[in-house]
Amino acid sequence: MMYDILPIFFVIIFIYASVNILYIFIAAVAGHVKKNPVYLISRDKKRIAVLITSYKEDEVIVHTARMAAAHNYPKKYFDVFLAADQLKPGTLQALSKLDIILSVVHFENGSKARSLNNLLNAINETNYDIALVLDGDNIMKNDFLEKINAAFQNNFKAVQGHRTAKNINTPVAILDSVSEEINNHLFRKAQRRMGFSSSTIGSGMAFEFKKLKQVYNKPGILDNPACDREVDFEMMKAGIVVEYIEDAYLLDEKVSKHQVYQNQRRRWLESQVIHLRLFLREQVAGKTKDYWNKLFINLIPPRIIFIAFFLFVLITSLIQSLFHLHFIFIPVTAWIILFTGYLFSMLLSIPRKLYTLRTAQALLSLPVLLFSFLKAATGMKAGRKEFVHTPKSYTESPKP
Repeated sequence: MMYDILPIFFVIIFIYASVNILYIFIAAVAGHVKKNPVYLISRDKKRIAVLITSYKEDEVIVHTARMAAAHNYPKKYFDVFLAADQLKPGTLQALSKLDIILSVVHFENGSKARSLNNLLNAINETNYDIALVLDGDNIMKNDFLEKINAAFQNNFKAVQGHRTAKNINTPVAILDSVSEEINNHLFRKAQRRMGFSSSTIGSGMAFEFKKLKQVYNKPGILDNPACDREVDFEMMKAGIVVEYIEDAYLLDEKVSKHQVYQNQRRRWLESQVIHLRLFLREQVAGKTKDYWNKLFINLIPPRIIFIAFFLFVLITSLIQSLFHLHFIFIPVTAWIILFTGYLFSMLLSIPRKLYTLRTAQALLSLPVLLFSFLKAATGMKAGRKEFVHTPKSYTESPKP
């Protein structure tokens, strides 16, 4: 019975992988077809509330807040708000001396959603046009807010900046950086060039203040550890196109250790499941092209799953050949062609600056990361309500 089912299983998987890889290939090529618009500094200025959330990030948060307060957007047009959750007294004292508006919070289950809800409801919404969300380790490079402002001056109501690595100090950090840039190419830059809305990341994203406040007062969002995904979903429901600004750079601390990588990937896997549930559970009137596109993107498995599965097929094919079995109906050459197309798409999506010897050496860590990913998958809790913390360490930021 099992022997009869296996060929059907492999055919279904082959078709599923082929459709996904075709989409990825089209996106990889589309990201190179034409340039994204360049947003110049506008004389008109929107008022911006920079919202930073920090949970047990004593090592990085003072530097982040100081750099945000010193950003080169006209001071009278922006303020920095920080929700400090479970920070040490010495850290709070240092933060109190900075030119920011500090809110000390303490929740039984600390979460980004609760911190943002606290900040948004404490701010007079008539004072600000834009709410920009930053994580506790993010550093805005020069003119970041100017470019956000310029996009809003061009009638966009939601904008995602280009989040990029602050550090590439370990093989894990290098591979995390490569993964981030692939996502930027496929799911942000290419999406806009194909006429779709950009996907948001979770930080470096800006929205109309009133709209973001409305989303973070939505029932149930405070218990959602994937609140960033829910924001993206709500923008799609409202028909709001998210613009992507490729040259608005936001530095982000990449994970440097395997255990932290494992926790981060567990959180991301759970977020993807939660996001899919939104599509299945919530009614969306007038399903647009962005609805179907985002639903399809959320059905694409993580890259490391593709790699693991192709390895599994290769090993299975060898066993089949040795024992003269015939349960993989699709010829192994077809699988190799498919995998080659996938690798080519990935290579097209990686920026030239990351084609280095260090990146090649970091690839040797892939087996360990695959094992960490599988452990993360087995530890998933799709109903989790607490935020999975991924601690970051301080790394000197490159000059803006």
